[in-house]
Amino acid sequence: MTEGGTGERRRRRRPMSSRRRRNRRRYYIYEIFSTLIYVTLVYLLCIGVVRFVGQKTVVEGSSMSPAMENGDSLLVDKFSYQFSDPKRFDIIIFQYLYKEDSYYIKRVIGLPGETVQIIDGYIYIDGERLEEDFGSEIMDNPGRAASPVILGEDEYFVLGDNRNCSSDSRDPLVANVARGQIMGKAFIRIAPLERIGFLRH
Repeated sequence: MTEGGTGERRRRRRPMSSRRRRNRRRYYIYEIFSTLIYVTLVYLLCIGVVRFVGQKTVVEGSSMSPAMENGDSLLVDKFSYQFSDPKRFDIIIFQYLYKEDSYYIKRVIGLPGETVQIIDGYIYIDGERLEEDFGSEIMDNPGRAASPVILGEDEYFVLGDNRNCSSDSRDPLVANVARGQIMGKAFIRIAPLERIGFLRH
């Protein structure tokens, strides 16, 4: 009988071997590096999505009313135009050249190589009146399109849907939009909740 009256041997904790310590250290290093690689990949994926695939933007002003209103949140497709060109009536986001980090949202009306003119408030493409119902009213001011506007090989003529309250290709400061200015195509509204849905092109 040992002192204490238990009659059991006390087990002694065996010290960890150097091999086990090395293995545990390697395991921790592996876990740390795995986590770092995972976080880096997720970060690069997010950057890639924002840079090449899609981006959120918020409408400011009423130049695209009634299709879009001030404060609407949109998703911009930046991927499609990597493989195809903008089409007529696409709603595009493009860089405004005279103010850094400033972007406009308008609808494509004239395509490269076409001649655009506004006569009596109506749009004419290559001499033929354009049939469309995106404009909310007849245009009062044709701007620079009072005379024929000939588009270059990579130029687009754009208008806001709120034709009499829009700074667009009729304005010399906006003028023809070069292909390189275009960031992407707005395709869906994600807010406000009651207006969620795909945009009409």
